[in-house]
Amino acid sequence: MAFVAKRVFSRSITGATALGGAAALVNFTSAPARCDDKDPPHAPRYPFWVKSIFHAHEIPSVRRGYEVYRQVCATCHSMKQLHFRHLSNFVLPEKRMKEIAASYDVVDGPNDEGEMFTRPGILVDAFPSPYPNEEAARYANGGANPPDLSVYTTAKHEGIDYIFALLLGYRDPPAGIEVRDGLYYNVYFPGGLIGMPNPLHSDGLVDYEDGTPCTKSQMAKDVVNFLCWAAEPAHDERKLIGLKALSACAVGTFIVGFWYR
Repeated sequence: MAFVAKRVFSRSITGATALGGAAALVNFTSAPARCDDKDPPHAPRYPFWVKSIFHAHEIPSVRRGYEVYRQVCATCHSMKQLHFRHLSNFVLPEKRMKEIAASYDVVDGPNDEGEMFTRPGILVDAFPSPYPNEEAARYANGGANPPDLSVYTTAKHEGIDYIFALLLGYRDPPAGIEVRDGLYYNVYFPGGLIGMPNPLHSDGLVDYEDGTPCTKSQMAKDVVNFLCWAAEPAHDERKLIGLKALSACAVGTFIVGFWYR
Protein backbone atom coordinates (compact mmCIF):
# COMPACT_ATOMS: atom_id res chain seq x y z
CA MET A 1 0.00 0.00 0.00
CA ALA A 2 2.77 2.39 0.85
CA PHE A 3 4.44 1.68 -2.48
CA VAL A 4 1.21 2.35 -4.41
CA ALA A 5 0.59 5.58 -2.50
CA LYS A 6 4.13 6.70 -3.23
CA ARG A 7 3.65 6.10 -6.98
CA VAL A 8 0.33 7.97 -7.00
CA PHE A 9 1.91 10.92 -5.18
CA SER A 10 4.88 10.98 -7.58
CA ARG A 11 2.56 11.00 -10.61
CA SER A 12 0.52 13.88 -9.15
CA ILE A 13 3.66 15.93 -8.55
CA THR A 14 4.91 15.26 -12.11
CA GLY A 15 1.57 16.26 -13.58
CA ALA A 16 1.40 19.46 -11.58
CA THR A 17 4.95 20.36 -12.60
CA ALA A 18 4.20 19.78 -16.29
CA LEU A 19 0.98 21.80 -16.03
CA GLY A 20 2.78 24.66 -14.33
CA GLY A 21 5.55 24.61 -16.97
CA ALA A 22 3.00 24.71 -19.77
CA ALA A 23 1.17 27.61 -18.14
CA ALA A 24 4.44 29.51 -17.72
CA LEU A 25 5.28 28.88 -21.36
CA VAL A 26 1.88 30.17 -22.47
CA ASN A 27 2.27 33.27 -20.30
CA PHE A 28 5.78 33.87 -21.64
CA THR A 29 4.82 33.57 -25.28
CA SER A 30 1.64 35.58 -24.93
CA ALA A 31 3.31 38.48 -23.09
CA PRO A 32 3.64 41.57 -25.31
CA ALA A 33 7.16 42.43 -26.42
CA ARG A 34 8.68 45.51 -24.82
CA CYS A 35 11.07 47.86 -26.54
CA ASP A 36 13.33 50.34 -24.82
CA ASP A 37 13.06 53.48 -26.95
CA LYS A 38 16.17 54.95 -25.30
CA ASP A 39 18.42 52.23 -26.70
CA PRO A 40 19.54 53.19 -30.22
CA PRO A 41 20.13 50.57 -32.91
CA HIS A 42 23.57 49.07 -32.65
CA ALA A 43 25.95 49.66 -35.53
CA PRO A 44 26.44 46.69 -37.86
CA ARG A 45 29.74 44.84 -37.85
CA TYR A 46 31.46 46.18 -40.94
CA PRO A 47 34.31 44.15 -42.51
CA PHE A 48 37.11 46.67 -42.05
CA TRP A 49 40.45 45.28 -43.21
CA VAL A 50 42.29 46.31 -40.06
CA LYS A 51 40.11 44.15 -37.81
CA SER A 52 41.79 40.91 -38.85
CA ILE A 53 44.71 39.69 -36.78
CA PHE A 54 46.74 39.17 -39.97
CA HIS A 55 45.96 42.54 -41.59
CA ALA A 56 47.50 45.98 -41.19
CA HIS A 57 46.26 49.50 -41.81
CA GLU A 58 45.29 50.47 -45.33
CA ILE A 59 47.72 53.36 -45.73
CA PRO A 60 46.18 54.65 -49.02
CA SER A 61 42.81 54.82 -47.24
CA VAL A 62 44.44 56.45 -44.20
CA ARG A 63 46.01 59.05 -46.50
CA ARG A 64 42.65 59.84 -48.08
CA GLY A 65 41.04 59.90 -44.65
CA TYR A 66 43.47 62.56 -43.49
CA GLU A 67 42.36 64.75 -46.38
CA VAL A 68 38.72 64.21 -45.35
CA TYR A 69 39.53 65.15 -41.77
CA ARG A 70 41.61 68.17 -42.78
CA GLN A 71 39.04 69.57 -45.21
CA VAL A 72 35.78 68.54 -43.53
CA CYS A 73 36.08 67.40 -39.92
CA ALA A 74 38.80 69.78 -38.70
CA THR A 75 36.42 72.75 -38.87
CA CYS A 76 34.81 71.53 -35.62
CA HIS A 77 36.80 68.59 -34.19
CA SER A 78 40.29 68.77 -32.72
CA MET A 79 43.00 66.13 -32.48
CA LYS A 80 45.20 67.54 -29.74
CA GLN A 81 47.27 64.39 -29.21
CA LEU A 82 48.41 64.17 -32.83
CA HIS A 83 51.37 66.08 -34.23
CA PHE A 84 52.36 66.68 -37.83
CA ARG A 85 55.53 64.64 -37.34
CA HIS A 86 53.45 61.55 -36.59
CA LEU A 87 52.25 61.50 -40.21
CA SER A 88 55.67 62.23 -41.69
CA ASN A 89 56.91 59.30 -43.82
CA PHE A 90 54.07 57.13 -42.55
CA VAL A 91 51.04 58.70 -44.19
CA LEU A 92 52.61 61.41 -46.36
CA PRO A 93 56.20 62.29 -47.32
CA GLU A 94 58.10 64.61 -45.00
CA LYS A 95 58.22 67.39 -47.58
CA ARG A 96 54.46 67.32 -48.04
CA MET A 97 53.86 67.33 -44.28
CA LYS A 98 56.12 70.37 -43.88
CA GLU A 99 54.05 72.20 -46.49
CA ILE A 100 50.80 71.29 -44.72
CA ALA A 101 52.18 72.32 -41.33
CA ALA A 102 53.43 75.65 -42.70
CA SER A 103 49.93 76.45 -43.97
CA TYR A 104 48.75 76.90 -40.35
CA ASP A 105 49.51 79.85 -38.10
CA VAL A 106 50.65 78.70 -34.66
CA VAL A 107 50.72 80.90 -31.56
CA ASP A 108 54.14 80.63 -29.90
CA GLY A 109 56.16 82.51 -27.34
CA PRO A 110 56.80 84.44 -25.32
CA ASN A 111 59.57 86.17 -27.21
CA ASP A 112 62.38 88.28 -25.76
CA GLU A 113 59.88 91.05 -25.06
CA GLY A 114 57.51 88.73 -23.22
CA GLU A 115 54.84 88.76 -25.92
CA MET A 116 53.18 85.93 -27.80
CA PHE A 117 53.56 85.79 -31.56
CA THR A 118 52.37 83.74 -34.51
CA ARG A 119 54.58 81.74 -36.83
CA PRO A 120 54.12 79.11 -39.55
CA GLY A 121 53.64 75.60 -38.20
CA ILE A 122 56.41 73.02 -38.15
CA LEU A 123 56.43 69.24 -37.84
CA VAL A 124 56.72 69.19 -34.04
CA ASP A 125 53.52 71.22 -33.63
CA ALA A 126 50.25 69.57 -32.67
CA PHE A 127 47.23 69.73 -34.91
CA PRO A 128 45.65 73.17 -34.35
CA SER A 129 42.32 73.25 -32.55
CA PRO A 130 39.40 74.93 -34.32
CA TYR A 131 38.38 76.76 -31.12
CA PRO A 132 40.50 78.44 -28.44
CA ASN A 133 38.57 76.90 -25.55
CA GLU A 134 35.53 74.78 -24.68
CA GLU A 135 33.24 77.77 -24.14
CA ALA A 136 33.91 79.05 -27.64
CA ALA A 137 33.26 75.58 -29.06
CA ARG A 138 29.91 75.33 -27.27
CA TYR A 139 28.89 78.82 -28.31
CA ALA A 140 29.61 78.08 -31.97
CA ASN A 141 27.75 74.74 -31.92
CA GLY A 142 24.55 75.56 -30.08
CA GLY A 143 25.75 74.34 -26.69
CA ALA A 144 27.32 71.09 -27.92
CA ASN A 145 31.05 70.52 -27.51
CA PRO A 146 32.54 68.61 -30.46
CA PRO A 147 34.65 65.76 -29.01
CA ASP A 148 38.36 65.44 -29.61
CA LEU A 149 39.01 62.67 -32.14
CA SER A 150 42.56 61.72 -31.15
CA VAL A 151 41.62 58.34 -29.62
CA TYR A 152 37.89 58.27 -30.32
CA THR A 153 37.88 54.90 -32.10
CA THR A 154 39.39 53.19 -29.04
CA ALA A 155 37.53 55.23 -26.42
CA LYS A 156 34.13 54.43 -27.95
CA HIS A 157 32.68 50.93 -27.75
CA GLU A 158 33.00 49.40 -31.23
CA GLY A 159 34.31 52.80 -32.28
CA ILE A 160 35.15 51.91 -35.88
CA ASP A 161 31.69 50.55 -36.66
CA TYR A 162 29.95 53.25 -34.63
CA ILE A 163 31.62 56.20 -36.37
CA PHE A 164 31.07 54.73 -39.83
CA ALA A 165 27.40 54.06 -39.10
CA LEU A 166 26.97 57.49 -37.50
CA LEU A 167 28.39 59.32 -40.52
CA LEU A 168 25.97 57.52 -42.83
CA GLY A 169 23.04 57.36 -40.41
CA TYR A 170 21.41 60.73 -41.07
CA ARG A 171 17.74 60.37 -42.03
CA ASP A 172 14.56 62.41 -42.15
CA PRO A 173 12.85 62.15 -38.75
CA PRO A 174 10.00 59.64 -38.55
CA ALA A 175 6.43 60.78 -38.12
CA GLY A 176 5.72 61.93 -34.58
CA ILE A 177 9.27 63.01 -33.73
CA GLU A 178 9.77 66.75 -33.45
CA VAL A 179 13.25 68.06 -34.16
CA ARG A 180 14.01 71.55 -32.91
CA ASP A 181 16.33 73.94 -34.66
CA GLY A 182 19.99 73.02 -34.37
CA LEU A 183 19.38 69.27 -34.03
CA TYR A 184 19.39 66.54 -36.67
CA TYR A 185 17.99 63.03 -36.70
CA ASN A 186 20.51 60.20 -36.76
CA VAL A 187 19.54 56.56 -36.42
CA TYR A 188 22.67 55.47 -34.52
CA PHE A 189 23.04 58.39 -32.12
CA PRO A 190 21.68 57.80 -28.58
CA GLY A 191 18.32 59.51 -28.40
CA GLY A 192 18.18 59.95 -32.16
CA LEU A 193 18.90 63.71 -32.13
CA ILE A 194 22.43 64.99 -32.67
CA GLY A 195 23.78 68.53 -32.72
CA MET A 196 26.25 67.88 -35.56
CA PRO A 197 24.91 68.50 -39.05
CA ASN A 198 25.61 65.88 -41.66
CA PRO A 199 29.31 66.41 -42.50
CA LEU A 200 29.19 64.12 -45.55
CA HIS A 201 26.04 65.57 -47.04
CA SER A 202 27.00 64.98 -50.67
CA ASP A 203 29.56 63.30 -52.89
CA GLY A 204 32.67 65.04 -54.13
CA LEU A 205 33.48 67.07 -51.02
CA VAL A 206 37.17 66.17 -51.31
CA ASP A 207 39.37 65.80 -54.38
CA TYR A 208 41.33 62.58 -53.96
CA GLU A 209 44.78 62.79 -55.51
CA ASP A 210 44.81 59.10 -56.43
CA GLY A 211 41.60 59.37 -58.44
CA THR A 212 39.41 57.34 -56.08
CA PRO A 213 35.69 58.19 -56.53
CA CYS A 214 34.75 60.53 -53.68
CA THR A 215 31.41 59.09 -52.58
CA LYS A 216 29.89 59.53 -49.14
CA SER A 217 30.54 55.93 -48.14
CA GLN A 218 34.12 56.16 -49.42
CA MET A 219 34.80 59.31 -47.40
CA ALA A 220 33.27 57.71 -44.30
CA LYS A 221 35.44 54.61 -44.70
CA ASP A 222 38.61 56.63 -45.28
CA VAL A 223 38.16 58.99 -42.34
CA VAL A 224 37.38 56.06 -40.05
CA ASN A 225 40.58 54.34 -41.17
CA PHE A 226 42.51 57.54 -40.50
CA LEU A 227 41.01 57.91 -37.01
CA CYS A 228 41.81 54.28 -36.29
CA TRP A 229 45.42 54.82 -37.35
CA ALA A 230 45.66 58.05 -35.33
CA ALA A 231 44.46 56.28 -32.18
CA GLU A 232 46.99 53.44 -32.61
CA PRO A 233 49.96 54.46 -34.80
CA ALA A 234 51.94 51.44 -33.55
CA HIS A 235 49.13 49.01 -34.38
CA ASP A 236 50.94 47.30 -37.27
CA GLU A 237 54.24 46.97 -35.40
CA ARG A 238 52.54 45.60 -32.29
CA LYS A 239 50.56 43.06 -34.32
CA LEU A 240 53.70 41.96 -36.17
CA ILE A 241 55.59 41.45 -32.91
CA GLY A 242 52.66 39.45 -31.53
CA LEU A 243 52.59 37.17 -34.58
CA LYS A 244 56.35 36.63 -34.30
CA ALA A 245 55.99 35.77 -30.61
CA LEU A 246 53.18 33.31 -31.33
CA SER A 247 55.22 31.71 -34.10
CA ALA A 248 58.24 31.38 -31.80
CA CYS A 249 56.08 29.80 -29.08
CA ALA A 250 54.63 27.33 -31.57
CA VAL A 251 58.09 26.32 -32.84
CA GLY A 252 59.42 26.06 -29.28
CA THR A 253 56.48 23.90 -28.23
CA PHE A 254 57.05 21.57 -31.19
CA ILE A 255 60.78 21.25 -30.41
CA VAL A 256 60.19 20.56 -26.71
CA GLY A 257 57.46 18.03 -27.48
CA PHE A 258 59.63 16.25 -30.03
CA TRP A 259 62.57 16.21 -27.59
CA TYR A 260 60.58 14.68 -24.74
CA ARG A 261 59.02 12.16 -27.09
